[in-house]
Amino acid sequence: MTSESPDLTAFVKTYDVRGLVGSQLTGEVVEAFGAAFADEIEGAGSELVVGHDMRDSSPAFAAAFARGARARGAHVVSLGLCSTDESYFASGSLSAPAAMFTASHNPASYNGIKMSRAGAQGISLDTGLASIRDRASSYLADGIEAVAEPGGQRDYDALGDYAAYLRHLVDLSGIRPIKVVVDAGNGMGGLTVPAVLGSAAGLPELPIEIIPMYFELDGTFPNHEANPLEPANLVDLQKAVVEHGADLGLAFDGDADRCFVVDENGDAVTPSAVAAIVAVREIARVRALEPDADIAVIHNLITSRAVPEAIEASGARAVRTRVGHSLIKDEMRETGAIFGGEHSAHYYFRDFWGADNGMLAAMHVLAEFGSQAEPLSTLTDRYTPYSASGEINSTVTDVPAAYARIVDAYASQGDFDELDGLTVSGTSENGGFWWFNVRPSNTEPLLRLNAEAATEAEMVQVRDAVLGLIRG
Repeated sequence: MTSESPDLTAFVKTYDVRGLVGSQLTGEVVEAFGAAFADEIEGAGSELVVGHDMRDSSPAFAAAFARGARARGAHVVSLGLCSTDESYFASGSLSAPAAMFTASHNPASYNGIKMSRAGAQGISLDTGLASIRDRASSYLADGIEAVAEPGGQRDYDALGDYAAYLRHLVDLSGIRPIKVVVDAGNGMGGLTVPAVLGSAAGLPELPIEIIPMYFELDGTFPNHEANPLEPANLVDLQKAVVEHGADLGLAFDGDADRCFVVDENGDAVTPSAVAAIVAVREIARVRALEPDADIAVIHNLITSRAVPEAIEASGARAVRTRVGHSLIKDEMRETGAIFGGEHSAHYYFRDFWGADNGMLAAMHVLAEFGSQAEPLSTLTDRYTPYSASGEINSTVTDVPAAYARIVDAYASQGDFDELDGLTVSGTSENGGFWWFNVRPSNTEPLLRLNAEAATEAEMVQVRDAVLGLIRG
């Protein structure tokens, strides 16, 4: 790599490419990634899907990537504007590798590339992304040499097929009439929600009244960041649900692959409760089709204890995993799991090529809610029996020292598990349970704490004690 070439290691992350537009991601850099990706997947003569979100820089980046890929012989299938899970659909249904231009919930100054092998299989640093990075660096230094037969390009508007496929997986036609406020955050949900839950893609009307918020596609995010994981970004939705007397609210992130749920009172429903609801429904669906199947469902280790309890009560195996998008996808394939749920509101489906799909999870919640008469708060309370802290990040100057303080303090109080960071679990004096997990950040001097207990008082006690140890 020449001295003038950018250092790609600065913005090639563990699972994707994500950096600042202009200073890190440029048309030249992206074109090199397109050529490198085509080489990595041995794409000469084969189709390669390219899609993009609504960010101002995304169309030009998608075009640059396509140029690089075509130069190395790949035939580009251009999706144009799409959500990330729509690109997964195209990758799965066409059995073709895919590249999606998005920075998800990051601010407008960022963009990125999520790359998949055929069948929506994720690519991480360990499974090809490092090689793509290094090839791209070489192309930036030496130029891209076109192959003897460069690839062609065709357009594919996948939205209608995507919407029809999701309607096939979750039938909403027979639910009771419901009113839903949807906050798209000016992200790609503004395109996909009217197609999947409405009739914009030519599908039949559903008994769902949608009250839209921020459906205008705008990569500057003029209303709030498209990151519903931050409570401040749910406030508008929570108010609107109550003002409209709606049954529930849905909030999507920028690329619409994650969905968060708000009940009729404007209270946020935990992603763990959503995971439990979807798990129970998917287990029942698969059990009806495959009566003798050994059904596995994945949950990461910081979801509520209620999630594995719901899985096992439904007659399936609960598989506990580390935290991480690509890790879950790999585990889905290795275990043959039918569903996977994360605390971060990523939900993975076997029948969606093992990829995550927030819209599909939302449809399961709508189907479950619409098939019974209770308000959503009553339904979700059954899947939220315990008290959780949520993830609390602490900046720590000496992470190993903080970690050692926790180990010393709890050595005789609970059981230790180091599957991902440190998980300590125990029993309180009144017979209730508690657990906490502490994980160091891979990129920052942070420790992340999650705690849960049978009661609020027990959770607060554990949470505060561990925070005291973390922060010294």
